[in-house]
Amino acid sequence: MNFLLDTHSFLWALFSPEKLSPSAAQKIRSSDNDVAVSVITFWEISLKFALGKLELSGVEPEELPRFAEQMGLNIMPISPTEAASFHKLPKLLHKDPFDRFIIWQAIQRKMTLVSKDREFKEYLKFGLKIHW
Repeated sequence: MNFLLDTHSFLWALFSPEKLSPSAAQKIRSSDNDVAVSVITFWEISLKFALGKLELSGVEPEELPRFAEQMGLNIMPISPTEAASFHKLPKLLHKDPFDRFIIWQAIQRKMTLVSKDREFKEYLKFGLKIHW
C-alpha cells in the first residue's frame, strides 16, 4: 500500500516514534508498504525552523532528506500538474498551505495520508484517505 506522511508523522517517526499510533508505526515500518515524504514537508520544516516555530535537537533541516532516505522513505517531488491543479482543492476550514498541498498530493496520487490531524477528515469526501 502507498502511504504519504504528514509533516508531524515524519518528525515523530524520526525523533519520537512513541507518539505515533501503533498502527501508523507498523504501516511506516512494514516493508510491504511504499512510504513517502513530500518535499513540501522539508520546505515546511525549514520555514518553521527559520521562524523559530520549530526546534530540531542537534539536527539542521537540510539533513532531513538524508535521514528520510536512511529510514527507507521515498522522497516525493511536486509534479507540475499537482502545482498547477492545486486550485481545485476546495477551501474548507483547514487553511495551512503546507497541509493543504500534502492533502492534494495524497488525493492526486491516490495515497493514504498518515496523519493525526482530525481537521483533515473534511477532505474525505474529495478522495482523501487517512490512516492513524
